[in-house]
Amino acid sequence: MVIKVFLASSSGSTAIKKKQQDVVGFLEALKVDYTELDIACNEDNRMWMRQNVPEEKKPANGIPLPPQIFNEDSYCGDYDTFFDAKEDNSVFAFLGLPPPPGSKEALQADKKLILQNGTHSEENADNSEVPVEEHNGHAHGEEEEQERAADEEEGEGVEADDDATQVETAGDEEEEEAVEETDEAQEEDEEQEEEEVEEEEEEEAE
Repeated sequence: MVIKVFLASSSGSTAIKKKQQDVVGFLEALKVDYTELDIACNEDNRMWMRQNVPEEKKPANGIPLPPQIFNEDSYCGDYDTFFDAKEDNSVFAFLGLPPPPGSKEALQADKKLILQNGTHSEENADNSEVPVEEHNGHAHGEEEEQERAADEEEGEGVEADDDATQVETAGDEEEEEAVEETDEAQEEDEEQEEEEVEEEEEEEAE
């Protein structure tokens, strides 16, 4: 990318000469590569500059005055915008160039980037905390529901075991009663047999 500075080498205006010197001197101090294009001695340079300065940047008479600054074919600005960028330590941004490491503009860009990243990080942290809490809340809720369901199933299992125990107990009682009845019936049969035997013996004795 080549920075183009359109200027008039034979301008009769002291103000224009001073502005041109200011721009060129500052670019040299920053060690920015640039090309001077003289509109006083070259009509093509004059016509190209006038055609490529945006309409909204042209003065009322429609004829832009030097110095005018371009990055290749992209318009950067005139002396006033250049001066504002110089005051704000943002000349490289004005020229569309990356600032050199260690320069004031590079340090300012790093600070802005850190602030932006810090802000985004805080926003992301805030945004991520809420869903995590909500997720944990849902997780705790699900765990509580599972525990309740497990307790209910356990309770139902205990009740079923109690019922089964009661049934077994009732069955044992019925079995004992049946055994007792059987024993009583056997005793009655034995008593009847003994009575019959005694009667037979008495008859034979007679």
